[in-house]
Amino acid sequence: MDVDSLRLRKRIAREAASLLYFGVEKEYKQAKLEAAKIVKSKFLPTNFEVALELDEIAEENEASARKERLIQMRKEALKLMQVLKAYKPLLIGSVWRGTIYYDSDVDIVAYHDEPEDILKILNQNHLKITRAEWVTVTKKGKSKKSFHVYAQLPVNEKAEIKIVPSLEISKKEKCEIYGDEIIGLSLQKLEKLLKENPTQRFVPS
Repeated sequence: MDVDSLRLRKRIAREAASLLYFGVEKEYKQAKLEAAKIVKSKFLPTNFEVALELDEIAEENEASARKERLIQMRKEALKLMQVLKAYKPLLIGSVWRGTIYYDSDVDIVAYHDEPEDILKILNQNHLKITRAEWVTVTKKGKSKKSFHVYAQLPVNEKAEIKIVPSLEISKKEKCEIYGDEIIGLSLQKLEKLLKENPTQRFVPS
């Protein structure tokens, strides 16, 4: 690809990232299509290219406060995962990656066949639940159902807990943004990370 094409691609990726960062668009696909329309081009960057630009925009706008917030969000994730310890919780999303921005929340996967059990435990621990619902996602013609709990954490951060069947604990999914495997952080690994390298990032190079 020539230099002009690369510049154009970067410009569209930057525009798409800007649309996502400022909340004009919520989904990568739509942001890329809208960015291409704005720039008047048919080029569509990859999700990975847009994610890199989004990370840069967040760094430019949030500076050192971003790292402090990342540490705080990881600490809050740890507390929540300790509550859900029996369900093999896994920290995923931008708090795992280390790529948070102002609109990020704490994303946790828990493995259990009865979502009501987890809801009960969250309520017993006085977590402020704002919404709970079944979500169906279709990928490559296959539909997968999971139960999502949305909550407000004590430090004014948001959390989303995705409850999936226990049989899926050994299954790994491919990240639609970065293209790698979603490994995440277990409770033990998160504890270790917070002691040794609390701002470590998990982004493919």
